[in-house]
Amino acid sequence: MANHETMTINMGPQHPSTHGVLQLVLELDGEIVRKATPHIGFLHRGVEKLAEHRTYHQVLPLTDRLDYLAPMHNNLGYVLAVEKLLGITDEIPERAQVVRVLLAELTRLKSHLVWLACHALDIGAMTVFIYAFREREHIMNIYEKVSGARMTSNYFRVGGLSADLPEGLDKEIRDFIDTMPGHLDTYEGLLTGNKIWQKRIQNVGVISAEDAIDLGVTGPSLRGSGVDWDLRRDQPYSGYENYDFEVVVEEGCDTWARYVARLREMRESCKIIHQALDKLKPGPVLADAPKIVLPSKQDTVNTIEGLIHHFKIISEGFKPDAGEVYVGVENPKGEVGFYLVSDGSPRPHRMKIRPASFINLQALPKMCEGSMIADVVAVIGTLDIVLGEIDR
Repeated sequence: MANHETMTINMGPQHPSTHGVLQLVLELDGEIVRKATPHIGFLHRGVEKLAEHRTYHQVLPLTDRLDYLAPMHNNLGYVLAVEKLLGITDEIPERAQVVRVLLAELTRLKSHLVWLACHALDIGAMTVFIYAFREREHIMNIYEKVSGARMTSNYFRVGGLSADLPEGLDKEIRDFIDTMPGHLDTYEGLLTGNKIWQKRIQNVGVISAEDAIDLGVTGPSLRGSGVDWDLRRDQPYSGYENYDFEVVVEEGCDTWARYVARLREMRESCKIIHQALDKLKPGPVLADAPKIVLPSKQDTVNTIEGLIHHFKIISEGFKPDAGEVYVGVENPKGEVGFYLVSDGSPRPHRMKIRPASFINLQALPKMCEGSMIADVVAVIGTLDIVLGEIDR
């Protein structure tokens, strides 16, 4: 008589972003995964509670530490929420809007490059890892020139940007983006036609459109299941409605479909960046709201009015009317949203973050159960999670 006892094991950390902060308990029947249970909660940063004890400007540096692979998207979601709370959404200068889109799409490229590199490495393809990090380095250099930081960059501000783009950077970005389609061809040449790669990710981690919607999955993980939903097009912000791009949808519902969707998304990001560079015209990068928006460094140093405004905003903050808002943005992993409640004080009464990685992780058991244990590595990689966003 066959023995049908199952065995419970702890798996990982396997993916680079799960080092010590994601425990995956698998119940195995031989090599078949019968049950997968993710355990989270080892970072304990308490970002949402910290925000309640800081002014709105002081909260901003907390947000880029959530998804540290896409910090500018988190900054953008937060500043859009605060601007909506203040009622100054329509006062943001056009140049600032264009630069926000430009940096957001560069961030999408940067994040997808890390996903591709790590996903390929998880499955044993090392060359792609080295190539993808080579291209990512270009974007990190752009980040450094724009914000002064390579990792936890902080560039967007309530009302616009912390400063204008450095002179000549638009040409550097254009030169880099012109080369990206060729690099994407290289990645696809190494992986897409590779039989080993195909066998490792085709029909693996399948999740239907209905299940993905029920679990709240967003981003490329949702669009890989055939659901045509993208906040940039369906709930546009920062002028995305003025850009010509395709929302990439794949019908396979498996790891392969999500791989193809993200690669196609990178090509669409290149198209958007080209359009943003063409739209980049001289102009202010901060809204004309001196009691809310921090003055430029030049005004702070050279004028007494600028110095006074800077001092009062930094020391006292500003006081939005009592109310509540929610704003979501399409970050590389899905919808990242900020829910803010104001009681009329200079600090958020409550801030709740809707992180894409946390919600998408709910789909992991559904995608793993019934698969081989070797497929779990591919499934974790295809979700593209960052644990800093999961345990806030």
